This record gives sequence, C-alpha cells and structure tokens, in this order.
Amino acid sequence: MLQQIIDRRLAGKNKSIGNRERFLRRHHAQVRDAVRRAVDGRGIRDMERGEDIRIPKKDISEPVFGHGPGGTREMVHPGNQEYVTGDQIERPKGGGGKGSGKGEAGDSGEGEDDFVFHLTKEEFMQIFFDDLALPRMTQTQLAETPEWKSHRAGFVSDGTPSNLSVVRSMRGAIGRRLAIGAGSRGELRELEEQLAAVLLEPASELRDAHRDDLMLRIDALKNRLSRIPYLDPIDLRFRSRVRVPVPTTKAVMFCLMDVSGSMDEARKELSKRFFILLYLFLTRHYDKIDLVFIRHHTQAQEVDEENFFHARETGGTVVSSALVLMDEIIKARYSPTEWNIYGAQASDGDNWHHDSGRCREILTESLLPACRYFAYVQVAEEEQNLWEEYSRLQESHPAFAMRKVTQASQIYPVFRELFKKEGAAA
Repeated sequence: MLQQIIDRRLAGKNKSIGNRERFLRRHHAQVRDAVRRAVDGRGIRDMERGEDIRIPKKDISEPVFGHGPGGTREMVHPGNQEYVTGDQIERPKGGGGKGSGKGEAGDSGEGEDDFVFHLTKEEFMQIFFDDLALPRMTQTQLAETPEWKSHRAGFVSDGTPSNLSVVRSMRGAIGRRLAIGAGSRGELRELEEQLAAVLLEPASELRDAHRDDLMLRIDALKNRLSRIPYLDPIDLRFRSRVRVPVPTTKAVMFCLMDVSGSMDEARKELSKRFFILLYLFLTRHYDKIDLVFIRHHTQAQEVDEENFFHARETGGTVVSSALVLMDEIIKARYSPTEWNIYGAQASDGDNWHHDSGRCREILTESLLPACRYFAYVQVAEEEQNLWEEYSRLQESHPAFAMRKVTQASQIYPVFRELFKKEGAAA
C-alpha cells in the first residue's frame, strides 16, 4: 500500500530557507570569493554584519538541454557570396567578447546585471571562517587529563552514613508499611465491625462462640501488624554522586601590542585589525571569552580596550616586559587546566638588542607550555633582532607562528594562513 506523509505544519517567516541553503551549497565557491572581495573594502567596526554581494551572472548559469528540430536540413542564407558547406568561419579580429564600454549610446538592445545576493550576519561570518580551525585544539584535548566534577545522581540503597537521606528513607518506610499492612488493616476493620454487631445481639451460646472466634482473629491480625518493622534496612536511601568529565569551554586571549615611538597610527591600525579578527574567530568556538590587553614600551601594563588602542603614552621598547606581565596574569587568574590560553603579539620588531634573547627564553620556558597557540605579527618589513630570535622558536615549537603584515589587504590572508585547518589549502 502506498503511504503518503503530508506536512501540515505552518511555515515560518523564512519560507524559502531550503532554497536559500541549496543556493549557498551549490555556489559555495562563488559566494566565498565574493565574501573575500567584500572584506577588502570593509571597516573594522563593520566586520560582524551582513553583506550584499554580487555574483557575475555567468558564474551562476546552469547547463540546460535544448531540443533541436532533428533530421537533416539544408538552409539557404541570403547574401552569402563567400562561404560554402564545410567552411570554417574565423572569429572577428575586433574582439567579440567583452565590450570596452566605449562608443555611442544606442536605441535598442538589452542586457542583464550581475546577481545581487544578501548574506545575513550569521551566513557572512560562517563563510568568513569556513575553512579555519583552532590550531592544536584536538591534539591537546586528547593528550591532557580531563577535568572531573561531582554531580548528584539520585539515590542508591548502599552508601556511607554521612550520605543517608532521612526524608527519602522515612518516605520509603511509610510506603512499605502501608503496602504490607493494607490488606490486614482492611480485614481488621471488618472483623471489628462484626464484633460490635455481635455484642449487640442477645446473649446465647452461639453468640458467645461467634464473639470468641472474632476476638481470636482480631488478636492474630493485630499481632501480625505489630510485627511489621517501623524502619527496615531496605528502606534506607543514600545520596549518590558521580564524577563526570567537564569540557573546557573557556578561553582567554592575550593581546600584546608595542606602543613605542616607532609604532605610528598606521601600524597600530594594522595590529587592531588582526586582534579583532582573532576575537571574532574565538567567539565561534568558546562560550566564554576573556580579553586581556597588555600594552608596552619600556614597561608593560594591563589596560582596557580603549586605552589599548588610543592611549598616547609612548617611549622606548622592552618587549620582555609584556611577556613577563602575561606570565604573571596567567599564574594569578588563568590556570591552563581550566582555560584555553591564546596569545597574540603585534610589534614592528624594534626592540632593545639585549632583550630579544630574553623574550625567546620567556616564551620557551613559561608561555608556550601554557598556551594553545601564540601568534606573532610584525607590522613592518624590516627584520630586526626580535624577528631573528622568534624565527628560532618557530622551528621547534608547533604552538608558535609568526608572519609579516605591512598593509591592510594582507591582514585577512595572513590570518587565514595562521589558523587554516590542517590539510587545507592556504
């Protein structure tokens, strides 16, 4: 028998959501390229919003089957004095493809514009971070010992006296006594009613015999009920607690930025773009994100976001001061067993010569063992002593990565290179 299922649920506001998802899947490559083009012209504050993207019509056209007239036909074209059957006609030398846009306007003809498609905020961010992943996330979660937390898991019949639930035990005892003695108490009430009726009858041997029999039966039932224990070992209930693994869903991102005299506003803006991309990326993987902003010149200090990007204080450069402060904050507030720790450092690479070696030592001995990932972005082309010291770290520490960024258009490609999925193309 043929069965049909009819969906009578009321459609929501997004009645075409199925077609929309199919379109995004089918033209995923074209939509992703359009999103990347849109990112180049988007400001930092406008990163997390929707976008109207344009897709050339030729990129979304689909092949179709056409029905020809069939058979063998011969056609006569008027005005043909040059070609016969079998001749190959050359392509016009003036170019028959794309127009140059020059020439006079005509009074006929028509065309089609590119296809304009609006992506919501969620769709834009999904495509924006489509092929990115948190480095070393799977490996570290599998390698480390999971955290455990005790949770209540109901009641059990065995346990220690300290976990005894008096209320639940008494409730079970009362229920047991009611269940066991229900029949006997009902029978006892009936016998007592019969005895009361017999005592009202005139005295006789038959009445006395009946009375004695009822009294014996009543005494037997009372003895049976009195033998039901008030509290039995089977009534005892103990609170049970089990240990369950607790997934780590918290992360802290340390943003370290050089604000020395060599860091002008353009370089600070490049650093800000990278930090915002990293923050948006982490919010898609963790329920709780803490941000720690550390700015430094010769001395480092923890500041809020406003002062981090806009404070006017400047000076020389001692990069190790920021790394030391980061290590102190981790030990005081962010245990690596409870938090996923990420570090992002932006600098122009200029540092006091004798300090760069100490920076490498701090990262090797303290920060990299505690961090899931540490990324260094240099917003200058010239390679100085800090870049040379960090290059030695990159060779031996998979949790450390470094790149150069000298203009805004390089921020997004560098970010994708730092956080691409394993095995994915850059």
